[in-house]
Amino acid sequence: MLFTHDTEVSLAGAAALVNTVDADGISDEKLPDEAALDEFFVAYRWSGGRTHTRAELQAVRELRPRLRHMWELAIAERTEDFVDIINALLRETNALPQLVKHDNWDYHLHATPSDAPLADRMAVEAAMAFIDVVRTGELSRLRICEYQNCGDVYVDLSKNRSKRFCDGGCGNRAAVSAYRARKAAAAS
Repeated sequence: MLFTHDTEVSLAGAAALVNTVDADGISDEKLPDEAALDEFFVAYRWSGGRTHTRAELQAVRELRPRLRHMWELAIAERTEDFVDIINALLRETNALPQLVKHDNWDYHLHATPSDAPLADRMAVEAAMAFIDVVRTGELSRLRICEYQNCGDVYVDLSKNRSKRFCDGGCGNRAAVSAYRARKAAAAS
């Protein structure tokens, strides 16, 4: 295992949150309302309280561009800028790391109380996971899908760092496109 389980879960949650809107930050909104946020909350097993308000939804949406920017900084190998954002997220939310145990999870780190705003908890969990990415020198594992017009972010946890596409089926689409191109070239 490259990272601890809670770090991998937090990285996956951060990537999934970024991918709830297209790279342009405008189209293909996957968090259109509070009900969609409820489903996302459950799907990625976030803990703590919720207000179920439009303001909460808006705060979560406003976090996405900052997290996407972190992937862009990682790809550009701008570690100092990446760290500046981590530290800003931790400062803004008054993060205070502590060991907690809840649900089926053994002891792991939380840095916000369970009644902190959801967007703050999401920001801090992402920041804490990004700390592990920086400390292990693994920024290159934060990637953007190489499939044309996709733009989804992901974390490459493969042993040989060879993952090129997100988990949205882009690898299959690329393989089909390459196959069809080979067939067409052979037929010519």
